[in-house]
Amino acid sequence: MWLETLRLAVQALVRNRSRSLLTMLGIIIGVAAVVVTVAIGTGARNAVQEQILSLGSNMIVVIPGNITQNGVNTGTGAASSLTVDDGLAIRKLDGVAAVSPAVGMRAQVIANGRNWSTQIGGSAPTILYIRKTQMASGTYFDDAQVAAVAKVCVLGQTVVDNLFPNENPLGKTVIIRNVPFTVIGVLAKRGQSPTGQDQDDVVAMPYTSVMQRLTGQTYVSVLLVSAKDEASIGPVQNEITTLLEERHRIVPPEQDDFSVRNLADIATAASSTASIMQALLAAVAAVSLLVGGIGIMNIMLVSVTERTREIGLRLSVGARGSAILQQFLSESVVLSTTGGLIGAICGILGAQLVASIGHWPATIPAAAVLVAIVFSAMVGIFFGWYPASRAARLDPIAALRAE
Repeated sequence: MWLETLRLAVQALVRNRSRSLLTMLGIIIGVAAVVVTVAIGTGARNAVQEQILSLGSNMIVVIPGNITQNGVNTGTGAASSLTVDDGLAIRKLDGVAAVSPAVGMRAQVIANGRNWSTQIGGSAPTILYIRKTQMASGTYFDDAQVAAVAKVCVLGQTVVDNLFPNENPLGKTVIIRNVPFTVIGVLAKRGQSPTGQDQDDVVAMPYTSVMQRLTGQTYVSVLLVSAKDEASIGPVQNEITTLLEERHRIVPPEQDDFSVRNLADIATAASSTASIMQALLAAVAAVSLLVGGIGIMNIMLVSVTERTREIGLRLSVGARGSAILQQFLSESVVLSTTGGLIGAICGILGAQLVASIGHWPATIPAAAVLVAIVFSAMVGIFFGWYPASRAARLDPIAALRAE
């Protein structure tokens, strides 16, 4: 009976507590390592995906192309080929939810007796929807202020911390290139971008204000487009390419003076890379399980040798070889499964410890824990089969003569 066999297996293992615990140690370490690596890998992958998705809602980015001067190709983004009118034309396409021209520059911001070098970002109010941006306080500029080339701005949290520590910046004035701007809002904290840039180190204002009051440029640096849904990203991307080729009078074999990209490819590539790294870490950790399995096989072989007379006695009174096989296989499975359960608990605690100490994202998938425990049980069956079958094949007379 399986229950009786299990009871006998537990009794046999309890009689040699120290040896059983040391044998399980390899399985415990292996399962714990698998759980920790999978948890950290999954957490890192989820964090990267969240950061990429936080860059925009179904966002498509239109950037200028390259130009060639005196035989020198300046690379993508160097051409002054995108205009505000291009953005207005794109907004009329089916499947487009919002468009925002964007211009940028780096400048010294002076206020409150302090100064800070930061990124000046000019955009339309639709950037709030496109970039999923939230306000911490105050308001964002509106279309009327864009049309009026208003001298207003919204500060990122890093700029606030450096220019207005421990005070409310709303209504205060900041000076940028000798032009005064009134602070009307503060952006909610966003943290670092996937490339490590501080997304809170920025001053946002109407793109018209940047273009006409600060830089004097007549073109935009980039057009940010949000598709209505994820399924529309591909078709909208193709429609934008066709539209801009018509507007810029580009015909084959001429090269486009712009480039249209989306974040889906970036998210897929990042997720694929994280998954590969996670699989490699889990594979390395799984080697510990195999080492633990070899340890189980060695101990079970020692146990068969020590209990040869016991095996011979059972066989002589009528026990079948299958019963002996079942007995020793049960002991092996109990060792590996118990080690797997303890290892899973240690792995969960270890992942939480790493997450709290190292401020590293760690997500523990229940499926990974279950697979680790099941795999540890399979290791017990695989490595316990040979010692168990060897015990089952013993000759009863020879076994009884054994010292």
